[in-house]
Amino acid sequence: MALAVVLGVVFQISAMEWLFVAGCSMLVLSMELVNTAIENVCDLISKEYHPVIKIIKDVAAAAVLVSAIGSVVTGGIIFFPKIIHSLNF
Repeated sequence: MALAVVLGVVFQISAMEWLFVAGCSMLVLSMELVNTAIENVCDLISKEYHPVIKIIKDVAAAAVLVSAIGSVVTGGIIFFPKIIHSLNF
């Protein structure tokens, strides 16, 4: 997220691009908070290994991963052309 902010400032991205950067950042942070809440509730229910709790935790972690991958793709769409253009002088 810090890299996206720095690149956004350096490349002076548009307001619409800032909305996508901010939206993706908030999505990943929100998913991480939901994942943490789910894991804590699961630990409250049972500290012992349970196959269903493992699946719940894995799915919650996968949701964070999917949102992070989507954010990287969005960042690539925004920043890759600007980086290429700046390298071409």
